Amino acid sequence: MGKYTFKGKAAVSVAAIAALTLTGCASVGGGGNDSNGGGGDSSASAQSGGVVNVAETNKFSGANPGYTKTNLDINGHVAEMTREGFITVDPEQKIHPNEGFGTYKKTSDDPLTVEYTLKDPQWSDGNKIDKADLMLWWSVLSGYANDASEDGKAGKDYFSIAGSTDILSSTDKPEFSEDGKTMTVTWGKQNADWEIAFDENYLMPAHVVAKKAGMSEDELLKVLENQKKGDSKNPQKQPELEKIGKAWDTSFNFTSTPDDKDVLLSSGPYKIDNVVENNSVTLKKNENYNGSMPGKLDEITLRTIGDATAQIQALRNGEVDIMQPINVNKDTMDQVKQIENVNVQQGDQLAYDHVDLNFGSDTFKDQETREAFLKTIPRQQILDQLIKPVKEDAEVLNSQLFVSSQGEPYTKAVEKNDAKKLYGDVDIDGAKKLLDGKTPTVRILYNNGNPQRVDTFQLIKESAEKAGFKVEDLGDPNWSEKLADGDYDASLYGWVSPGVGTERLSQIFKTGGGGNYNEYSNADVDKLVDEARANLDESSRNDQIAEVDKHTFEDAYGLPLFQSVGYVATSDKIAGVDQYQPNQTGVFWNVSEWSRK
Repeated sequence: MGKYTFKGKAAVSVAAIAALTLTGCASVGGGGNDSNGGGGDSSASAQSGGVVNVAETNKFSGANPGYTKTNLDINGHVAEMTREGFITVDPEQKIHPNEGFGTYKKTSDDPLTVEYTLKDPQWSDGNKIDKADLMLWWSVLSGYANDASEDGKAGKDYFSIAGSTDILSSTDKPEFSEDGKTMTVTWGKQNADWEIAFDENYLMPAHVVAKKAGMSEDELLKVLENQKKGDSKNPQKQPELEKIGKAWDTSFNFTSTPDDKDVLLSSGPYKIDNVVENNSVTLKKNENYNGSMPGKLDEITLRTIGDATAQIQALRNGEVDIMQPINVNKDTMDQVKQIENVNVQQGDQLAYDHVDLNFGSDTFKDQETREAFLKTIPRQQILDQLIKPVKEDAEVLNSQLFVSSQGEPYTKAVEKNDAKKLYGDVDIDGAKKLLDGKTPTVRILYNNGNPQRVDTFQLIKESAEKAGFKVEDLGDPNWSEKLADGDYDASLYGWVSPGVGTERLSQIFKTGGGGNYNEYSNADVDKLVDEARANLDESSRNDQIAEVDKHTFEDAYGLPLFQSVGYVATSDKIAGVDQYQPNQTGVFWNVSEWSRK
């Protein structure tokens, strides 16, 4: 079910290792709201419409969160309201079929074969979701035509996706029923994540992509049906497919209301109506929605308010109805709990903060230098200062692959990975010994619009400089746009999980993964990742994942810091927001059930 994304929420189940989203915190002010303000008649019935305003930390940047450069939490939140697929995930991280969109069934175990049948979903312009949409969806997620070499000097990947293509990479071209509504997909090898293969975040309207690529939908379908299987040893140019890939990547990126309304199309209960740059994105009810989860509200506006204190003030003043801050501290938590007529849900996010070392930088090409720097990171001090005031029993996170709330899988991984032994305590003398008189410069990229990250950076800087490192501040509110460029030595940010699946393994830790921004590469890890993602036995698979975890500590990959604490604060005028969702969809997981009382 989707990639991990830049941090905006998260928490866990045993299977919760899918694709990640980056989480940041833009230092954008509150700004105004072009919609009806607080809106809604509180005396009206739940079905009578109304307006809800939600505070968001980051700024909206596009309607395609599956694209590498727009893989941000707020974009995913908008997608949660404007896209549907074959499944939904509840707060317990259990998968449920979405039969209002379509059905799926496994028809064979060997070879693994799954049949997908559309019910009658359509885009908000009235165009039916059809064979072309399904074929484009599969092409993007399978990477069927990709033939880029590992060094990137030959061939290409046709779609720049934030996640990985590992779930569908072994599949053949789908077969379709005569009416195009049933698609049969056959895998060349087993895959543990087959049930979440088609992430709705990657479903874009084929007729719009075709238009942007300068062709008709029928022509697009023909190109996709005739695409050649990629072979990195013998790359072939496929110019028409390249046009489609470029259109998929770039056509849906916008920061203000676009002139071309085609890029606003929705298949979910709501559709984008208005975007004010760096300020807000407003969605209205999709009148052409014909699924099983129609929205009750007339309008939802996401307002960018980068500072948590400003979000609290907006909630107190009735300017927003819901807030779910990325970072939580005691002061903000206390303030929220003091607001009258506000309900607060608290829980562990499926998210964690971490420091990654860039294996492509001159500073950290050397293993001993990496180890030395990691020995200086004051993880306990960071936890004590930033997290324990909110969660007294919080502990330093000692796994890259599991978070504390996962219980047994986390405990077993920590027993195996030696994280506590290697980096349990700050060891300045040990770091100095490894450096042997060297004074390397470490440039750290992070979001300096996020107070928690600023504090973390300062604590790391002060400690590392005691060992002889020279730490350079690369803090930038646009940090996420620079993450893939690699012009830094270390990065400080967070990942948030969708709660299901194992895509994170390929996305982040496999050589060339879509989220492998620090150029980590280990042949043993690559092999373990492939084996784990094909392993249908959960216990055995967790053992393999724990082995990957062990390698990351042995290789001085970086260090996890802590599992994030989260909360949702909601005006008591809003109904339907009554169960904490720890994964990356957060409060939006059941947006169709929201209403004004």
